[in-house]
Amino acid sequence: MGLFDRLGRVVRANLNDLVSKAEDPEKVLEQAVIDMQEDLVQLRQAVARTIAEQKRTEQRYNQDLGEAGKWEQRAKLALAKGDENLAREALTRKKSFSETAATYKAQLDQLTGQVEGLKRNLIALESKISEAKTKKNMLQARAKAAKANEELQKTLSGIDTSSAMGAFERMENKVLDLEARSQAIGELGGVGIDNQFAQLEASSDVEDELALLKAQMSGGALPGGSTTQPILEAAPVDTNKAPVADSVVDAELEDLRRKLNDL
Repeated sequence: MGLFDRLGRVVRANLNDLVSKAEDPEKVLEQAVIDMQEDLVQLRQAVARTIAEQKRTEQRYNQDLGEAGKWEQRAKLALAKGDENLAREALTRKKSFSETAATYKAQLDQLTGQVEGLKRNLIALESKISEAKTKKNMLQARAKAAKANEELQKTLSGIDTSSAMGAFERMENKVLDLEARSQAIGELGGVGIDNQFAQLEASSDVEDELALLKAQMSGGALPGGSTTQPILEAAPVDTNKAPVADSVVDAELEDLRRKLNDL
């Protein structure tokens, strides 16, 4: 393979690639339909010219055929009158017109076939153009949708969502940290106050219980002038409640005895 052949192939390949990249589906389809419509116009003109020629040939054929018939009648008239020479001349004229009519008849048959073929091609081309227009509209709509989707994908790909989502995640973590700290501070503060009040209440309960025990043992009145029953006085039993286990009662009695001994 020669150098020029290889170079020509490379040039053609590059040109084809450039043409392929430059092709716009919408414009190419529109131009294809325009080209088909131009072919349709030319085909219609060809059909019109052929039909016109067919009509002229038919007229000439009929005219020559009529002349041949006329000269035949004249030949008969000459023979009837006894003039053979005139009859012979009339027959010669008839032959000439008959031959010309036969030529026109052959042309007429040929033109009739051409007209029929052109008409079929015309109908087929019109059907193809109608189909091409429908397909063109469909493909153009698909091309527009594909272009719109391509632009959308380019726009979406150009947006850096990772940084934005990262910022949201960082802010969410900060908010969670602030909420946790706020809740911890509130719980710590609440526990301190509760403990203080619990200690006060506990010390007050111990003092009151101690005073109650002393009053019960001395048989005296409680502070405030009230009297108490002996500590070991049995309390009424609520039959609706579940009975207390003996071990629990014994443990409470033992605890009271130790407290009495400590006094």
